[in-house]
Amino acid sequence: MTLEERRAWIRLVVAVLGYAVYLVVVLGRVDGGPLVSVSYAGPLLWTVGGAIALAVLAEIGFAVANPRASQLKDDRDREIGHLGDQAGHPFVVIGALAAMLMALADWAPFWIANVIYLCFVLSAIVGGVAKVVVYRGSVPEW
Repeated sequence: MTLEERRAWIRLVVAVLGYAVYLVVVLGRVDGGPLVSVSYAGPLLWTVGGAIALAVLAEIGFAVANPRASQLKDDRDREIGHLGDQAGHPFVVIGALAAMLMALADWAPFWIANVIYLCFVLSAIVGGVAKVVVYRGSVPEW
């Protein structure tokens, strides 16, 4: 497994786990009241920060466990990285557009923040899955 493939796996798993933790914490705070009144900012910031820290620590851990692994990035890695980014980026745009429309319609900040977070996570998941699938197969010829 190349360095970039391992990074794709780490980021994919961390994105799913981080968002799952966020959902469990926020939905656990509902307590029969309306969802928009739940305190979500702290869990959102902690899970995003925790996911970033976990991904960095996992990459460091794998590098320490296998110090002889190649750190080089070849043309195939670059193509796969570009392909994964192309697959994931539309969700960032969708999230930004949705958040802008929600803000213009005076939606609650809860929904705006959560649609942005969801779209960031979907971007990471779709991009990560695309990278992993291509690493396990081949780079498509267009």
